[in-house]
Amino acid sequence: MTISTESYSAVAGQAREATERSVEAWKNGAKTFTDQLDQATIPSLDLTEPVARYFDYLQQAIDFNRDLATRWAEMVTALTGSVRDQTTNVTNVVKDQVDSVADLTVRQAEKAEQAAKEQAEQAEEAEKAQAREAKRVEREEAKKAQQEAEEAEEAEKARAREAKRVEREEAKKAHEQAREAYEGLTKAELSDQLADRGLPKTGNVDELIERLVNADSE
Repeated sequence: MTISTESYSAVAGQAREATERSVEAWKNGAKTFTDQLDQATIPSLDLTEPVARYFDYLQQAIDFNRDLATRWAEMVTALTGSVRDQTTNVTNVVKDQVDSVADLTVRQAEKAEQAAKEQAEQAEEAEKAQAREAKRVEREEAKKAQQEAEEAEEAEKARAREAKRVEREEAKKAHEQAREAYEGLTKAELSDQLADRGLPKTGNVDELIERLVNADSE
């Protein structure tokens, strides 16, 4: 518990007042004694012993007030030293608190810097991971698009082949139907029709029919 300067002053004042009251009491006692000596009718007695006792009392009072004043001064000195010690202690405490606050501030700043660095590294790593994922998705989409294009091309080729096959089938069917019109004719009849169209008449029956069918398709 810290004693305030006002408390020191109050204690010192009480000690000083006690000393002053003691001196005042001694002065009043001395005055009363001398007044009684003046008023009393002094008989023919030996005053050596009373006067010796009086000065003994006076010496005791002086010693008492000296001791009291010395103690008061020592107390004031001690209190002053206490104030100085308290001030030193307060100064040390304040200095320690300032150092503690400064150290805490430095540590907090270092923690904040480390946290910011870690967050930046995490953000950078997340960005890299996102870029890698984007490239992977891009490659997958490109591969898928290429595969779809190849499949579409293959499907188109298959449709073209099928169309040609159908076309050939239809052409063959049409050709066969065209031949049916001439297959019942003789070679002489076929030769006459070829002659009418200005076509050669040489060849067997199948060749003559084929020549007439081809001429019909032109």
